[in-house]
Amino acid sequence: MKEYSAVVTRGEVAFVAFCPELGVASQGRNEKSALKNLKEAVELYLEDEDVQSCLAKNPAKKAKVCSIAVTA
Repeated sequence: MKEYSAVVTRGEVAFVAFCPELGVASQGRNEKSALKNLKEAVELYLEDEDVQSCLAKNPAKKAKVCSIAVTA
């Protein structure tokens, strides 16, 4: 079992969940369903033989998710 990061944001119509290490995204009606759908999307993505080969050569590194302050 591997662990990846998930970033969840609220869009205009749905919640969007994104895995920055793999570049995989999904959505759902609420945060819980967005995360569930992302988990399913990541599992399907990782089943691909080309992806497995690429990750074997270049393993995904844990993303650091943090907040930044900006003036705009």
